[in-house]
Amino acid sequence: MPSPAATDPNPIHSGRSRIPVLARLTSGLRWDLPASLVVFLVAVPLSLGIAAASGAPVMAGLIAAAVGGIVAGSLGGAPLQVSGPAAGLTVIVAGLIEQFGWPVTCAITVAAGVLQVLLGMARVGRVALAIAPVVVHAMLAGIGIIIVLQQLHVMLGAEAGEAALHNILALPDTLAVLDPQAAFLGAVVIALLVGWKHMPAAVRRVPGPLVAVVAATLLSLPFNSDVDRITFDGSLLDALSLPHLPQGEWTAIAVGVVTIALVASVESLLSAVAVDKMHHGDRTDFNRELLGQGAANVTSGMLGGLPVTGVIVRSATNVEAGARTRKSAILHGIWVLVFSLLLAGVIQLVPNAVLAGLLIMIGIRLVKVADFQTARVTGDLAVYAATLLTVVFVNLLAGVLIGLALAVLLVLWRVVRASIHAEPLGAAAEGRWRVVIDGSCTFLSLPRLSKVLAAVPAAAHVTVELDVDYLDHPVHDTLEAWRVRHMNNGGSVEIEETGTATLHAALAGTPARGSSRSALRGGFAPWRSWQRDGGAPAGAAEDVPAPVRSVLSGVDSYHRRHAHLLRPHVQELSTFQDPDTLFITCADSRLVPNLITSSGPGDLFTVRNVGNVVGSDRLEPSVEASLKFAVEELSVKNVVICGHSGCGAMTALHAGPAGGRGPEGQEERCPVESWLEHGRPSLESFHAGHPVQVAAEQAGFGAVDQLAMVNVAVQLERLQRHASLQDAVRNGDVHVTGLFYDIATARVLQVTPTGISHLDPLPQAGELAPA
Repeated sequence: MPSPAATDPNPIHSGRSRIPVLARLTSGLRWDLPASLVVFLVAVPLSLGIAAASGAPVMAGLIAAAVGGIVAGSLGGAPLQVSGPAAGLTVIVAGLIEQFGWPVTCAITVAAGVLQVLLGMARVGRVALAIAPVVVHAMLAGIGIIIVLQQLHVMLGAEAGEAALHNILALPDTLAVLDPQAAFLGAVVIALLVGWKHMPAAVRRVPGPLVAVVAATLLSLPFNSDVDRITFDGSLLDALSLPHLPQGEWTAIAVGVVTIALVASVESLLSAVAVDKMHHGDRTDFNRELLGQGAANVTSGMLGGLPVTGVIVRSATNVEAGARTRKSAILHGIWVLVFSLLLAGVIQLVPNAVLAGLLIMIGIRLVKVADFQTARVTGDLAVYAATLLTVVFVNLLAGVLIGLALAVLLVLWRVVRASIHAEPLGAAAEGRWRVVIDGSCTFLSLPRLSKVLAAVPAAAHVTVELDVDYLDHPVHDTLEAWRVRHMNNGGSVEIEETGTATLHAALAGTPARGSSRSALRGGFAPWRSWQRDGGAPAGAAEDVPAPVRSVLSGVDSYHRRHAHLLRPHVQELSTFQDPDTLFITCADSRLVPNLITSSGPGDLFTVRNVGNVVGSDRLEPSVEASLKFAVEELSVKNVVICGHSGCGAMTALHAGPAGGRGPEGQEERCPVESWLEHGRPSLESFHAGHPVQVAAEQAGFGAVDQLAMVNVAVQLERLQRHASLQDAVRNGDVHVTGLFYDIATARVLQVTPTGISHLDPLPQAGELAPA
């Protein structure tokens, strides 16, 4: 009989097709196998302790650990996350068992899993991350406090109550009748866990919880039989049980389902986010993670296990142990399953006090000082405290809901609250006032707005500075009504709108938040965009000429809006200057050196002339003097030549002379034409095909702008050859740079003697050349 390989028409191809499958199965096992064993050793004692704290059958914790590893590990979207029973669900599960019993709690777990699957299918995974972290941190801290209060009684040999307040009040009675043996074993566990982090690194490779549980259990063996130990009937297979449907109380059942589903989902997703920050592999697919967690909870509930969620302790251990793929989580679940089937009898040797000590440390670690400090610094302490206290003394669901409500209210208060204040300008007798409205101005700001406006004297000259990113119709109506009333009472009102939201927009349609920062905020906009009528500022002389009014209004705005912000930066420059750069540029009004270089007072030593020229055969006297002073006295490190598009000087130079005849028939030249002789070498280089001209033409610039760029390159070369700069440039003490400002696109290019380059990190096609 022929072998299968002999009958295969293409045995070589058939063999190759099996190789990738085998490679995928074994890929990463070198790291994942040892990591899975480490996580398994951590998971077993934690799962037993969580089951005991929940009041569930002890084996239910191991069932959930095995299912979490195998099912959630296989189907979830977080490759390195390890799932299982979590301390964060302990209080919820304990309450459900107390109210409905264990079989019905399993049914609630199944329903919660179905809800998680539906949430994953609805692709709302990332929405769950919108829950304020401060609420989650406070919830976990509250759960930690509840666990500590409960397990403290168990460690002392007494019965724990359900309510946190009862456990606090009963603590003196428990201390009066404490069991010394149980207290000793619990203290040993706590001491080992606290001191384990100080052990040598080689020793710490063994998980601390495993060492603590094993050591304390061995110490308990010589004790008498009065030490309470974990008990259960039968094996893991005997612990498997089907859930029971509830007989009523459907509202309470629904609340339990939603609570477990939401808390488990949020904890899993937040844990996945934390794990993503710990490695550089594949990122989490949040919707798939919800599907995997839901499938695990359905499976765990159907088999009689605890609810499952992503657990940050096991996940962090998994990453730190060197796991590379999801195989580590799956294998850890298999090891838990094998242990539960073959070595379940060992579990019954563990005293309850030992697990209580372990759980006390887990609870303490849920209360993180860093989270409290963060809440205090960020102003969220009230939300943190309210959530924590409600979780501890009422219940978890109420705590989370109250925390979320407070967090939303706090955000609304911070976001929609506008800063509104009024202040007099100058002497009180002048009657000049300023009203500043800054932020997001909505109807919620009307009480404050009305109060501030009412404080302005009736006949005052008022400037309202409206710098807002959101403004609605009620605010428009309030301001307009006050403006009319104030003017009827003999006052005057000028409204300056320097934000991204305007009064006109609030009246014209649906209000919207401004999507970008207004250029007006920095004081860079032209006068015409904010000076409505060119009127002189309040308090100025009545006979101020109209052409001067724009200047005085600008000065007035500067004093009100910018002087106090600038003062701290210029006080130290009041007696000296120490600029970094000599900036030689054109006198054109559209080119603002400090704006295009994001610089301020004291940064640029600026020289401006028509056409940004430095001279022809020798430097022009004013440039020569400025250069000498800047280099020798001010020790500048940079010299910049900056031209611009649409330059009038380059336009005239490109067009040629336009002289006339004087009275005696002599050709006379106007001062501009005489000055432009300094640019004649640039024009000659332009016509000769200068490399910069070629590069500018290829970039789509017109002839005049090409000439302007060539002019920068020529002036650049002249400066580099100048006697006072030559040695400094060669030694690297001074750097000479050429720039070109394209007015149409508001972009700056660099010009070198051989070409041009784009300084914009994200240039848009077709936007470098003028339209």
